[in-house]
Amino acid sequence: MVIYTSDVNETIELGYKIGSLLEEGMVILLEGDLGAGKTTFTKGIGKALGINKTINSPTFTIMKAYNGRLNLYHLDLYRIEKIMDEFDLEEYIDGNGVSVIEWPSQAVELLPKEYLKVIINNCEDKRKFTFSAIGKRYEKLMEELR
Repeated sequence: MVIYTSDVNETIELGYKIGSLLEEGMVILLEGDLGAGKTTFTKGIGKALGINKTINSPTFTIMKAYNGRLNLYHLDLYRIEKIMDEFDLEEYIDGNGVSVIEWPSQAVELLPKEYLKVIINNCEDKRKFTFSAIGKRYEKLMEELR
């Protein structure tokens, strides 16, 4: 499935639509260049989960947790060169909330078998969101989004 947004508000709204369909334990993988809109999309997810705190990029902290209808674990793995055993990413990925992971290719060995992958590309004055549902839960989510 491919969806285009024209501005920040539409990107947040798209994240909101996805966030309103999420269930505990779901994982969203976000891929895209720096500045593509990964964190903006995550703001919409957070809004749908009832999170009132400002959501910003966890690039330097790697992970930020937010409390809402479901907990949101927002991970940015951009700065991780190799997975360290003492940094327990599985705790969040397998946790009791929703995990949104930016730059998931940095930790392929820790990713679950099922997830929703979102690739974000800048296309002239729009953003292109390409969704890939891996697993029945995520296929159902995509059907509900249509």
